[in-house]
Amino acid sequence: MQRWRFFMLFLSYLLCFSFPIFAILIASLLASINSARAFSPLVLDPVKEVGSSAFWKRASPQAPNNYTPTVVECPSTEPSIRNASHLSQNETNWLYIRRNNTIGPLRDLLVRSNITGFDVNSYINNISSNGSLLPNIGIAVSGGGYRALMNGAGAVAAFDNRTANSTSKGQLGGLLQASTYIAGLSGGSWLVGSLYANNLSTIQSILSTKPATSSLWQFENSVIKGPSTLSATQYWGGMASDVKDKSQAGYNTTITDYWGRGLSYQLVNTSDGGVAYTYSSIADDPYLTAGNAPLPIIIADERPPGQLLIPGNATIFEFNPWEMGTFDPTTYAFAPLRYIGSDFSGGFLAVNGSCVRGYDNIGFVMGTSSSLFNQAFLMLNASSGPSQPVANAISNILENIGENNQDIAAWPNPFYHYANDTNQNAQTTLLTLVDGGEDLQNIPLNPLIQPLRQVDVIFAIDSSADTDTKWPNGTSIVATYQRSQNSALENGTGFPSIPDQNTFVNLGLNSRPTFFGCNASNLTTPSPLIVYIPNSPYTYLSNVSTFQLSYNNTERNAIIQNGYDVATMGNGTRDAQWPTCVGCAILARSFNHTRTAVPSACVQCFQKFCWDGTVNSTMPAQYEPPLAVQRSGGVVLSAHVFFAVMVALGVSLLL
Repeated sequence: MQRWRFFMLFLSYLLCFSFPIFAILIASLLASINSARAFSPLVLDPVKEVGSSAFWKRASPQAPNNYTPTVVECPSTEPSIRNASHLSQNETNWLYIRRNNTIGPLRDLLVRSNITGFDVNSYINNISSNGSLLPNIGIAVSGGGYRALMNGAGAVAAFDNRTANSTSKGQLGGLLQASTYIAGLSGGSWLVGSLYANNLSTIQSILSTKPATSSLWQFENSVIKGPSTLSATQYWGGMASDVKDKSQAGYNTTITDYWGRGLSYQLVNTSDGGVAYTYSSIADDPYLTAGNAPLPIIIADERPPGQLLIPGNATIFEFNPWEMGTFDPTTYAFAPLRYIGSDFSGGFLAVNGSCVRGYDNIGFVMGTSSSLFNQAFLMLNASSGPSQPVANAISNILENIGENNQDIAAWPNPFYHYANDTNQNAQTTLLTLVDGGEDLQNIPLNPLIQPLRQVDVIFAIDSSADTDTKWPNGTSIVATYQRSQNSALENGTGFPSIPDQNTFVNLGLNSRPTFFGCNASNLTTPSPLIVYIPNSPYTYLSNVSTFQLSYNNTERNAIIQNGYDVATMGNGTRDAQWPTCVGCAILARSFNHTRTAVPSACVQCFQKFCWDGTVNSTMPAQYEPPLAVQRSGGVVLSAHVFFAVMVALGVSLLL
C-alpha cells in the first residue's frame, strides 16, 4: 500500500511538473515548424507583385538588327572614351536617386535587426541627408555555373522584401532594396543578367514559370539540347543563322556567340532567346532609371590572343548598363557600351568613322563573363543536339579564330591606340575577353572595392568549387586580397587581410558567414567590410559539379532553397543573433564615419563573426560537411529543438 501511494505521488509530480515542460517543448517544436514554413514556401507561395509572364518581358529590345551589330546615325554628341579617374555622369546622376531610395528599405531592415539599445530611426534621420554617412551596400555573386546561379538566387530571394515571409523574424528581406550595387561573374552573371533581362522579377515568380509556356530557368534541357519548345534543328539552326549574319557583317565570331545565344533561351523570357535584347538597354528600363534597383555589373577578364593561362594581374573589365571598361591602371578607361563596335581610335571616333549599335547582346555579355563554360560546346560530336551541318558550321568558325582562342569572346577594341604606354592591347583592333573567374577571383569584388564607389559593406556570395568535394575554401577572396597587395594594380583600392585556404577550412570559415575588415582603424587603406557567405549544406547537398548543365525543377528548387537557408542561417535557427549581426555589419563603417559608439549587441556580433586574425595553415582533412538542418516535408528542425522534442517524448512515455 505504501508503494502504491508513493507511485501515485510520483505520478502526480510528473503530471504537475513535466506536462508544462512537455507543452513548452511542443510549443518550441511548433515555433520551429512555423519558422521553417516562413521560408520553405519560397517556390510555392503566391508572388507579391504583378504575376503575369507578360510583366517580365521588357519593352526595350533595342538592337537595330537583332543579333547583327549595325551602323547607325551617330548621336549629336559623338561617343568617346573617358578615363577612369571619375564615375560616369550617368552613374553619378543615378546614384543621387538610388541612394535616396535605399533609405526606407534600409531603415525597415535595421529596425527588424533588433539591435538592442540602438535607436535606428534617430540614427538614420541624423545621417540620411549625407550620402557619405549612409551605409552603402554592395552584393557580389560568384561564378560556378548553374550551382552559382541557383545558390545566388537563393541569397537574392532572401534579400528581397518581395519574397513571401522575407520580412518575418529572422529574415533579411529588404537588403536587396537597400543595396546600391549588385555584381555577377560567370554563373553569377547569368543570375544578374537574367533578373535584369526580366524586369528584376522575383525569384519566386521566375520559379513559377511553366515549361509549357516558357523556357525561362527550365534547366532540365541543357544549352546543348535547347528548349523543349524547339526542335534541335530549329534551335541550332536559329543560332547558326544569328552568328552567321554577324560574321557576314564583318565581325569576329567565336564559340562564345553560340554559348551566349544558348544561355539566352534559358535566361531571357522571349521565344527567340532575346535576340534583340542588349545589356545597355537596361539603362532605359523604368525600374533602373527611377532608382528602384541596384546597379547591375558583370565582370570578365582580358586574355590577349595566344595566351593560355590567366595571370593574377590580368586586366578586369566590367559591364554596367552605360559603359564597358576597367579601373585597372593598364587601360584605366571606359567606353559607351551602347556604341561598342564603333570606329574608336585614340579615344575618339576616327575621322569619317561610323557608329555601331547592337554588339552588346545581353546573352553575349553573359556568355563573355562565362566563356570558360563554352568548352561544353566543343564537345558537339558527343551530343545529339545539333545536326552535322550546324556542327560543321561552328567548327569552321573555330578554325578561323584559331585553336588557342576557341574559348574567348571577341569584342571590337574601343581602346585601340588608347593609353599606348600601359595598355598591352592598344595596338590591336580586337579585345579578347574570357571568364571573369579565370584569374581565381571568382567573386566579383573588384568593381565594388573601387574608392570612387565608396561601398561600405559587401555581401559576398561564394559558390566556388575549391575543395575536392566542390565546396568553397576561400580561394577567391584570397586571390583578391593578394591582388590588392600589388601596387601596380591596386589603384587606391583597399582590401582587408585574408587568411590562407587551409585556415578557412580548419577554422570553419568556409562553413559559416565570416566578417573581414571589421576594425577600420587597422586598415592601411580604406576598405569595405566583407560579409563572406560561402555555399554550405543546410537542407541540400548543393555541391553539384560546375559543369553539370542540366537540372530538373526539383533539383533546381532544392539548391535555391538551400541558398536561401545559407543566407539566413536557416532562419536564424543556426544562430538566432544572425539578423542582428547583419544589421551591425551594414552599420559598421557608418559607425566609424560618424564616430558613434558601437552598441554592445554589435560588439558581441563582431566578436562572434569577425575573423580575429587566427591562422591554422596545417593541411586539413578532406572537407565533407554534413547537412546543418534536417528537413522533412517542409519542416526544419534545428538540432537543439530536435533534442528537446526527444526528451519530451521520453517523458511522455514515462507518463
